[in-house]
Amino acid sequence: MPSATQEIFYRSATDLAAMLKNKEISSFELTKLFIERIEQYDGAINAFCVRTFEQALADAAAADTAIANGMATGPLHGVPMSIKESYVMANTPATWGLAAYRNNIASADGLAVARFRAAGAHFLGKTNVPKDLADFQSFNSIYGTTNNPWDVSRVPGGSSGGSGAALAAGMTALEAGSDIGGSIRTPAHFCGVFGHKPTWGIVPMQGHELMSGVPDADLSVCGPLARDARDLATALDTMAGPVGRQAVGWQLSLPRYHRDSLAGLKVAVWATDKLAPVAKETEARVLKVAQQLEQSGAIIDTTARPNFDTQKAHLTYESLLTAVMSSAQAPEAVEAAKQAVQALDPADESRDAVVARASVMMHRDWLRHNFRREKLRKAWDAFFEEWDVLLCPQFNVPAIPHDQRPFFERTIDVDGEARPYFESLFWSGLIIASYLPSTVFPTGVGAEGLPIGLQIAGGAYQDHKTIEVARLISQALGGFQAPELG
Repeated sequence: MPSATQEIFYRSATDLAAMLKNKEISSFELTKLFIERIEQYDGAINAFCVRTFEQALADAAAADTAIANGMATGPLHGVPMSIKESYVMANTPATWGLAAYRNNIASADGLAVARFRAAGAHFLGKTNVPKDLADFQSFNSIYGTTNNPWDVSRVPGGSSGGSGAALAAGMTALEAGSDIGGSIRTPAHFCGVFGHKPTWGIVPMQGHELMSGVPDADLSVCGPLARDARDLATALDTMAGPVGRQAVGWQLSLPRYHRDSLAGLKVAVWATDKLAPVAKETEARVLKVAQQLEQSGAIIDTTARPNFDTQKAHLTYESLLTAVMSSAQAPEAVEAAKQAVQALDPADESRDAVVARASVMMHRDWLRHNFRREKLRKAWDAFFEEWDVLLCPQFNVPAIPHDQRPFFERTIDVDGEARPYFESLFWSGLIIASYLPSTVFPTGVGAEGLPIGLQIAGGAYQDHKTIEVARLISQALGGFQAPELG
């Protein structure tokens, strides 16, 4: 647990904002403390790949002036935060861990960064990611490897690994990541913090791209990470809402949700599955939390499931995910494909026909899986008419050891059995494929002293419900715990 002098680094962004408003501390003092902490501890963790300390101090001084003049604006006024490297921020690179984009320096803030600034926050820097945002680990040839603050021999998760590590180590007050395969929620689980995957489409993806003008990708979302569920709600409200041509015609009105207790809450529990068996310790943690919920008056069912074939549902997710990932290949892969096409004999009249036929087949397959997704969404709609939320694992084990071999050589040890590296995508894909919201919350550490996070999923657009339920459960369990840093 943190000492009294360290406590401020583990306060929620909500509490820090209140302290600043009440002039208990200045934004400049707070920002300087966070900078000093980064300089002290980040050498071993390597969460911050881009540091903007000078600008952060200038912004903090401006925030203090605004407070002194009674002109503080926004719920995060004066709060120092950080953000995933893949977001666009003025005068910083957004490389996605790809060497070809090493010099991709932004000239202006992207949408998410601008919205956080409008809410009063300022930025200490950007946090590390895996190459092309496509791994449970966070390492790349530009910035190196990020380690887990709980155990530096373990990974912090990915792709928002730097985000989770920075929060757990008390080096930032708030973070934002992105998620298409658990990239917000797995780092939250591995690092013992909170993470929220929003309902697809409510948070614009603008400002989270390698090049401007790219439409929002299927499945993928942007969302917050924090040490307190209240911060998730504030950050979500900051990030969400239409922009551009959408804002001309529609507004976002997410239902608010508040509960004073867990009594009467209807919770379906999915503790493990034959398609992606979790470690006995993880399964036991799910069931223990369910038992505690029941003791608090919640209505629990460990057999309730949505009305669909789980294996087919996972295949639908994998197929849709493959389509998205293949449409955004790394520059090296794109160039290799171009060279392969150019190497074909131009006199081969079948070449165009082969390419056209392949394109038609891929488009047809995507449409089929999209139809199947709609059936899944309707099944979930019916399920959440009966149940408030679903409690389930986020990953099959706690934080895994570093393993930077090629993907096909990697496995994950689950109770002594080598399981496929990407098998745990099942738990993320359940939620992602149907565009549902999900909040990961910490439940304490396991036998090896590593955090175990679980996820609360809910019906479409019930984001504030999953966040609020996660808040209540975490509150009952003791909330965020800080690691002992070396």
